[in-house]
Amino acid sequence: MKRIIIVYNPRSSRFADVEKEVLEPSRELKGYVIGKYEIAPTNLNDNIEKLKKILKDHDLVVSAGGDATGIIASNAILKSGKDVALAALPFGNFNDLARTLRTASLDDVLGQRQQTVKLYPLEIIVDGKFFRYATCYVTIGMTAEAVSIFDSPKMRVKLKKNFGRKISSYTDLAGWYLKNRHKKQFIPEFKLNGVLQSKKTSDYAAVNGRSMARVMKGGEDYRDPKYFRHETDRLANFYRLTKLMLKSIFSRIPGSTTSGDILEFVQPSTVTLQSEGESITFESIKKIEIRKSKKCLKVIEN
Repeated sequence: MKRIIIVYNPRSSRFADVEKEVLEPSRELKGYVIGKYEIAPTNLNDNIEKLKKILKDHDLVVSAGGDATGIIASNAILKSGKDVALAALPFGNFNDLARTLRTASLDDVLGQRQQTVKLYPLEIIVDGKFFRYATCYVTIGMTAEAVSIFDSPKMRVKLKKNFGRKISSYTDLAGWYLKNRHKKQFIPEFKLNGVLQSKKTSDYAAVNGRSMARVMKGGEDYRDPKYFRHETDRLANFYRLTKLMLKSIFSRIPGSTTSGDILEFVQPSTVTLQSEGESITFESIKKIEIRKSKKCLKVIEN
């Protein structure tokens, strides 16, 4: 019988929904062996390594959580080298992976309309060393720093309240932006693919999936083995931010197609990078590379 491994975080703001809509119904499934991986309160790398070790060929991994849960599931599969498929269910704040795959329930994952396709993730290399696979997007700079507010204890309590969860997320992000947008240079002076960028550049984004931060539209680059979309901008300028958001919501994130990017910093720098909800600050680094991985993920799409 086929194994289904459900990956979830019991400390997440929507764990009660995961229990009701995924874990309980999974106990009634016929013809499957159901396994569970409960995310440990350690760090992403530790959980990726632990999940990787329990995977077997022909497993189906169901990520029942937010995009950070998806990071654990996707990276564990890719690093395992096993023939494993991935499905994502939307129980987080923005759910860009589930939105990309258009899967909202176990019926979407196991029903007749589902299909298995290849997803070619982005690969993040920092100073020549592999850091992470990203299925949907990567940002560097101001927007990457802003995501850190969701890790605060105060925000975690707010997100556990069902009413107004998404409104609260966006209003808190807006407050952070207004308070911090002129406080610093968010990306130290750098060259993008050999071209020196303006010192006013606050953000770099690489977009691979159908959405970024839920409301910004991407495309289907996740299916392309070579290319993705990238954009740099000066988003500390309120006019430029508004213009970008309107284009991204009603049309598509502006930018151009690239087969890979190299960001080289003029001086060893402190830089914040964010991939689908995981925000990390690197110190004294010289180069970040974003490229398509030669590995692909088998994903369930509806």
